[in-house]
Amino acid sequence: MLRTEQLSLARQIDLVFKELQEELSGLSSGTVFVQIRNNVIGKFGIRHNPLAGRSGAFEEEQEGLTVGQQSAFRLMALESLKFKRRWTHGEISYEFAVRQGMVVVDATLESNYNMANLLIRYPRNVHADKSDQFYG
Repeated sequence: MLRTEQLSLARQIDLVFKELQEELSGLSSGTVFVQIRNNVIGKFGIRHNPLAGRSGAFEEEQEGLTVGQQSAFRLMALESLKFKRRWTHGEISYEFAVRQGMVVVDATLESNYNMANLLIRYPRNVHADKSDQFYG
């Protein structure tokens, strides 16, 4: 059995879009997010845009992303990985909407770092400088 950490991040993104296929087919806008730790996707999903209600009821969205629009979305998500630099922990959000029959995607890449890891990697006495005098 293949483990997640053995798959490239691109292959993991591909699996995310395969899993979200049915849900995307019912949405024309929202945000797909993937949370990454050690270059492995843990949590992922879709943040739906607010539902519009009138007269005490919510209307179901009539059309979502077509198969072709989902394919274009997936390719743009894979393309966005080229802009990920050096970081291994963070989140990528893909805000999407259908405009004039085309899917439009804005990708936001967020890196996360852990100060505890830096303190282990760079002990205080090794990199002490004059600015440390003011902060203890």
